[in-house]
Amino acid sequence: MSGISTSAALMDRLGISVPILQSPMAGVSTPEMAAAVSNAGGLGALGIGAARVEQAEKMLVQTAALTDRPFNVNVFCHQPATADSVREAAWLQHLSPVFQGFGATPPQGLREIYTSFCVDRDMQDMLIAQRPAVVSFHFGLPSQDVIAALKTVGVVVLATATSLTEARSLERAGIDAIVAQGWEAGGHRGIFDPTGEDERLQTLPLVRELAAAQTLPVIAAGGIMTGADIADALSAGAAAAQLGTAFIACPESSADAGYRAALLADNPETEMTAVISGRPARCLGNRFTDWGRQNRDVEIPDYPIAYDAGKALNAAAKNRDEVGYGAQWAGQGAAQARAMPTAELVAALARELTVAQQGSRTPE
Repeated sequence: MSGISTSAALMDRLGISVPILQSPMAGVSTPEMAAAVSNAGGLGALGIGAARVEQAEKMLVQTAALTDRPFNVNVFCHQPATADSVREAAWLQHLSPVFQGFGATPPQGLREIYTSFCVDRDMQDMLIAQRPAVVSFHFGLPSQDVIAALKTVGVVVLATATSLTEARSLERAGIDAIVAQGWEAGGHRGIFDPTGEDERLQTLPLVRELAAAQTLPVIAAGGIMTGADIADALSAGAAAAQLGTAFIACPESSADAGYRAALLADNPETEMTAVISGRPARCLGNRFTDWGRQNRDVEIPDYPIAYDAGKALNAAAKNRDEVGYGAQWAGQGAAQARAMPTAELVAALARELTVAQQGSRTPE
């Protein structure tokens, strides 16, 4: 199947008219954003990995009230954390001077603040009952019976891969399309085993490898900010592109003022860090990432236990008007972020894509 026909087939399967998917971005995406993307012809998305079941269901209902178009619901499929009271106490002790600098004390202990979808039967049952058009998995996969149950009720299932090995496991599991997450991508690395070797493949080489080596449609993700970037991804063999950082500055985003200001600053830089949450994630350079670089040798608690400390520190810092300790996730294309309504951004991306594709067909 050619790249053009693969793209058309995936777009038809997802019910979209432009090959643009909005990244779910737990903590940033909203029902208003997801609906706006879907209404504009792309695939909007909700990130519910950090939500309780009741919160997640409310988000789905709110989105469905704003659009009659398909949208994606994303869940986290990480291995449940292993608590280690000694390691967690040492981590809090190490962070204690930073808390004290804001007139605060660290938490007495740390909790596993997010339940993995893999073991969250209530969340599984809710999604099977709600039957959103698309469900996507990050950090791995749930059990085969959960995937089968979702597909049985008509849900299209997507999942993230950062390597060919991961992509092949998705293919064997019956996933409908693969989100190829390049090293440039903002937010958490979707790598299945964060303690294993990470090939750190850039988005376009990863797309080319996956498109050539397996049969599922590939969705490019990572560093994609413009219609020209989308055109490059399609030329590399992607059937569509997923953009996250591009949408953070939209008014429908729930990013706070400090996050937006950091994103829209001159020449924002990003780096991969695990200190905020306990898993590698690409973040705008800020005071927390600076601290992380200075404390590389300290053992970090498991994700998302470490995130409990990170969120508490951010709250303490913000209470003293310091916004540099937030999880300001962003990809390497951050400098190209645009502050405009979501629907306008999708329309602009579609126009830029058309121009780029027409230019590539113009004889020299």
